[in-house]
Amino acid sequence: MLRGAGIAELAAEAREREAAGIDGLWSYEGPHDPFLPLMPVAEHTSRVAVGTAIAVAFARNPMSTAYVANDLQVHSEGRFLLGLGSQVKPHIERRFAMPWSHPARRMREYVQALQAIWAAWNTGERLAFRGEFYSHTLMTPFFSPAPNPYGPPPVYLAAVGDQMTRVAGEVCDGLLPHPFTTERYLREHTLPVLAEGLAASGRSRAGFAISHSGFVVSGATEEQMAAAARGVREQIAFYGSTPAYRPVLDMHGWGELGVELNRLSRSTDADRWQRMGELIDDEVLGAFAVVAEPDRLGAAILARFGGLVDRFTFYAPFEHDAALFAPATEAMQRA
Repeated sequence: MLRGAGIAELAAEAREREAAGIDGLWSYEGPHDPFLPLMPVAEHTSRVAVGTAIAVAFARNPMSTAYVANDLQVHSEGRFLLGLGSQVKPHIERRFAMPWSHPARRMREYVQALQAIWAAWNTGERLAFRGEFYSHTLMTPFFSPAPNPYGPPPVYLAAVGDQMTRVAGEVCDGLLPHPFTTERYLREHTLPVLAEGLAASGRSRAGFAISHSGFVVSGATEEQMAAAARGVREQIAFYGSTPAYRPVLDMHGWGELGVELNRLSRSTDADRWQRMGELIDDEVLGAFAVVAEPDRLGAAILARFGGLVDRFTFYAPFEHDAALFAPATEAMQRA
């Protein structure tokens, strides 16, 4: 995940990450636009995939997203991955002032609309998409980009619940599981639901990618390991306080932990986030995060997620140098 804020910083960071052997760089929709940072990243790299993890789909209409995704696919020479997510109702309605309804059905149609728009540009077929939520029926030559020499970008979908996971299998090219997941939940629950969506579209896992942003705890010293663990515990607690994510905790028998985290999150105590993090014991931390020293981290990630996911992103919510993950990156690439 890209960390720089300024355009110049991003260009330099991208070059460093590519030279270090990283295979993909993601931007996200936080305090900055998710698409704009990828322009300098694509321009100053030649090998790594560049993608959004995620861009909020419902903050935009399919036509707007289709244009910017198509431009990034051209600019990156076919290295762009369009990662979409739904966000939640309050953000869509109150932050973006956009409509919210039936998120899974709307997302399925959103992706189908993107595919119809790209097909019109690349094949010349008439744009005639009419759906329940979106209608795109006008495309004149003046507004139609030339056929993309790299084809349309793959679409990855972030999913938490079962319905959105099925949508990913039905109409998308990849899945972005929520970081608040465990190997067991991914293997025993998410993948079977994904298989239902793939089967509904007559597809299999072949050609479909899973890109997982997984928690990691690592450091060169005991102090760094402790600081990393503290940061990850607090992030796990933050996610665990959300009722929608409770099924992950329930699978492990930790449902009451979720109730207590939610109660604390709604309190007015200034230290509530720290106290919530202290509730994440070593067992819970070890289930959600790969905990290992830098020279053992790569092997530990492969042991847990090898053969289960196609891409792994280091989710490290603590202060660290990017070089911390160099040994793990090398070990994973050698495997």
